[in-house]
Amino acid sequence: MSLDLVAFLVGLVVLVYGADQFVVGAARLADLLDMPEVIIGAVLLGFGTSAPEMVVSAIAAAGDDRALGVGNIVGSNVANLSLVLGTAALVTTMSLTATVLRREIPMSLVASILFALAVVDGELSRLESAALAFGLVATVVYLVRAGVAGEATPDEDNVPTTMTRETSRVVLGLAGTVVGAQLVVTGATGIADTAGVSKGFIGFSLVALGTSLPELVTTAVGARRGETQLIVGNLFGSNIFNALAVGGVMGLVGPGEIDDDLLTGVGLVLMLAVGALALVLGAYGRYVGPRDGVVLLGAYVVCMVVLAVGGTEVEEDAAVAPAPPYCCQPVSEMPRFSKNRQPSGQANGASSFTPSRQRWTDSPEPVVRLE
Repeated sequence: MSLDLVAFLVGLVVLVYGADQFVVGAARLADLLDMPEVIIGAVLLGFGTSAPEMVVSAIAAAGDDRALGVGNIVGSNVANLSLVLGTAALVTTMSLTATVLRREIPMSLVASILFALAVVDGELSRLESAALAFGLVATVVYLVRAGVAGEATPDEDNVPTTMTRETSRVVLGLAGTVVGAQLVVTGATGIADTAGVSKGFIGFSLVALGTSLPELVTTAVGARRGETQLIVGNLFGSNIFNALAVGGVMGLVGPGEIDDDLLTGVGLVLMLAVGALALVLGAYGRYVGPRDGVVLLGAYVVCMVVLAVGGTEVEEDAAVAPAPPYCCQPVSEMPRFSKNRQPSGQANGASSFTPSRQRWTDSPEPVVRLE
């Protein structure tokens, strides 16, 4: 347990730092290549918010731990609109523009619904993942045409740099992201096995919380600076890319069964419910304030408790599965009845038959034929 926890924490640090350096390097390379600002903004908005979740879920799916990957997506979307948004609302009141209410929030809900439809049957196929990826492409095209991606500037400090330096930053950042994600998956899987909870719950809680920490920190800083519109847009935009980009990549890398009915049932309902709750709270009065923040934080706690209790019960039920009856057991494991086998202390000649679990090759005694 201790080694798994160390692997998880070390991997989380490497993952977050590596992903950040990868995005910074990619944005600066694009700037050096004189790419349009809207393309650079799309890179920051997409990969900047979803790179950790994407790599973790892809590695989990490739290693046949799809429940961990799906739990990461569902948990990240829940954390963004409850834990992170609620924390920011406690710091400052955030007004919502008509554009956010008409565009970002509905798009986030639609993306979450599409992802839920893809995994609600307990399986994620390549066809469903391709549909999610197509939805991502359509979303990026729309954001670029609408000029949303251009709102984020990649390098406001104008730091002097070179092509070689930023190429090295991209390569090392990507390597760190992959290595960190592998450590996170390995540690999270070990923690789930030791603690006796489902991998889906570990993905929903520990992994999702860890990959959402950068957003939590930047959101708190942005709230203190009064950058409320940027906070709201980034959180709902992050959910869009989590559902479409991460879900699409995960299914393309490792399609198959998810093997967590609680996650693909109750977990998806909680994700959609939190999204609808954020929409209702924001639409009423067109702002999210401290009272709304308390409600959202309470919703996060409720989600964690519901999945924690359900995940533990599922593991216990699986551990106490009854043994199959004799009629369903292999022949070699069924009891044998042999002649002249008396228990110790019984006189010779007494009529008794004692069950013996010896195999045919292990017992030289004749076997009674029941006719």
